[in-house]
Amino acid sequence: MSNPTGGCLCGSVRYEVTAATDRIIMCHCTSCQKASGAGASANIALLTEQLVFTTGEPKIYVDTAASGTKLNRAFCSECGSSIFSMRQNMTDRLVLKAGSLDDSSHARVTMHIWTDSKRPWSLIDETLDSHEGNRPA
Repeated sequence: MSNPTGGCLCGSVRYEVTAATDRIIMCHCTSCQKASGAGASANIALLTEQLVFTTGEPKIYVDTAASGTKLNRAFCSECGSSIFSMRQNMTDRLVLKAGSLDDSSHARVTMHIWTDSKRPWSLIDETLDSHEGNRPA
């Protein structure tokens, strides 16, 4: 099987992933809600080296979370599509935006985080792991 691929809406940024992309963590923090324009952000945890850009490079916006943590949010400078986010104090890891994958039919939501700030209309599967704040280390 070939490595998963993905990119932005306009095709200016393309990537390949050299790891499994089957476990999605839904983040309901208000920053992710604003950045995604949705009730939560669908994230796949990766090591930074497992995401390889094949076309273009995303632009970075530095966001400050409620905790004070600085977060690099990577997006296409042409169409605005979110690609990944990364804590500035953990540059060896990132979270890929699952919606940017070309095919995510193999992926499943496995956890919800920051549920204390979820939107009232955002549904959570009660059978999954859920955390009011960040996931445990």
